[in-house]
Amino acid sequence: MHRLQFHYTLSRDSSPALVRNPLIDLLQAVGTQGSISAGARALGLSYRHVWGALKRWENELGNELVVWEKGQSARLTEFGTKLLWAERQAQARLAPQIEALRSDLERVFAVAFDENAHVVTLYASHDSALTALREEALASDAATDGAQLHLDIRFCGSVDAIRGLNEGRCVMAGFHTLQQPAPGSLAERVYKPLLQPGQHKIIGFAERTQGLMVAPGNPLGLRSLADLANGPVRFVNRPLGTGTRVVLDELLAQSGLLPGAIRGYEQTEPSHTAAAHAVASGAADVALGIEIAARAQGLDFVPLVQESYHLVCLKSALAEPAIGSLLALLQSRRWQDKLAAMAGYAPHHSGEVQSMRRVLPWWDFARQKRA
Repeated sequence: MHRLQFHYTLSRDSSPALVRNPLIDLLQAVGTQGSISAGARALGLSYRHVWGALKRWENELGNELVVWEKGQSARLTEFGTKLLWAERQAQARLAPQIEALRSDLERVFAVAFDENAHVVTLYASHDSALTALREEALASDAATDGAQLHLDIRFCGSVDAIRGLNEGRCVMAGFHTLQQPAPGSLAERVYKPLLQPGQHKIIGFAERTQGLMVAPGNPLGLRSLADLANGPVRFVNRPLGTGTRVVLDELLAQSGLLPGAIRGYEQTEPSHTAAAHAVASGAADVALGIEIAARAQGLDFVPLVQESYHLVCLKSALAEPAIGSLLALLQSRRWQDKLAAMAGYAPHHSGEVQSMRRVLPWWDFARQKRA
């Protein structure tokens, strides 16, 4: 069975909404005009072009399209005739859907031609507040000085998010750390090589709570990571490269616990939502995650630590209108009230460009200068 592919054309002209293949135009012209040369003239094409195109289509489809008999008018084969019939049937049945699809595409592409619309491509560690921010950006343009803001978000691990920024695949990245991560910490070893003061700028976003997501009523009485060690409790982890995995390993080190003491340490789920679902379904007893994900699955939540969720961009991007619109939205009272109403979240220097040295105190420029 042959498969169909769809293509569209961008144009200033207004034209009927059609999903049409060039082969259909060739067959229609040859069938109506009675010869390849006349069909070519009707289409404004050369005889050689039309003849070559028909031959390529015959090879592609594995069937003859035109009866080639010397001294007689060219006519379509039965297969060619059925193709035209199928095209007419499809157009008659699908015209309303095709028009609706064209309208949807035009609305989306209108953003590209609207000087008051901005798009921010954001790679970020999984976070429910960012999803809410995307919805808020679409719902309100007052905070962005009349500009319409679209957040194009791709959720991935914190490490991959910052790498995407450094490789030019996005203009902003989102990652999270324990508040004021100490020099020499795992967070420093993971993130410091990826960030450069003077090149990157940290923007405040939110404070959120990480903790244990457990079954309703917390039947196992879990209160800390130590309760998970060397016992039957089934844990589900997050993959390497995620911010939550970094936080977990940092907390384990602080508690003097080895990863091997946690049953299920090697079992991973790709997001907070997926980890919460694993607990809710009984596939695991506990996971480390954010409160809002636990509440959404009807789970109980045992808070462990507060962390900061950061946004980071290149210094040069701060002058872009899209980033300016995003900062204005983050600083708006409406957004900050909405963020504060989310379980486990609070505004934290939202929309403020912060000193990287203060937020991530890993660089001692005075000591480096003395050295």
